[in-house]
Amino acid sequence: MAKADIEIGLKGGDLAPDFKVTATDGTTVQLSALRGHVVVLYFYPKDDTPGCTKEACSFRDAFAEFKRHGAVVLGVSTDPVKSHVKFTEKFKLPFQLLADESKAIVESYKVWGEKTFMGRKYMGTHRVTYLIGRDGRILHVWTKVKPEQHAEEVLAQLV
Repeated sequence: MAKADIEIGLKGGDLAPDFKVTATDGTTVQLSALRGHVVVLYFYPKDDTPGCTKEACSFRDAFAEFKRHGAVVLGVSTDPVKSHVKFTEKFKLPFQLLADESKAIVESYKVWGEKTFMGRKYMGTHRVTYLIGRDGRILHVWTKVKPEQHAEEVLAQLV
């Protein structure tokens, strides 16, 4: 897949847009309720696809280290909760996936946009991660994510 540089529009120091959405376990997650915690908010295109599985499993494998740093890991895609549940169970993901079916979160974080695959253009979610500080402000943004090593990159920012 050809990956174009994307213009995110949100940067370090900006207040992370608040949201309230259903998570894998059926509970509601609201970002502002997580103040006081560091939040790893990673956006991915689709459940149970090769790159998205590698990325989710990298966060799974490093999850104990994220917890040790007091970080909350949240994955976001536009897939429905039912899809998230299957993906979570299949790969034993220990963190919540958020169902953004209305695209409100992907749009507010500016990660929804035009993509190209095999010459075909379409709209979708770009693979982007936001590290959000305890005060609700963005600390770091990753727009060029290598799924297999991404959790290590994020952890390096927590040290």
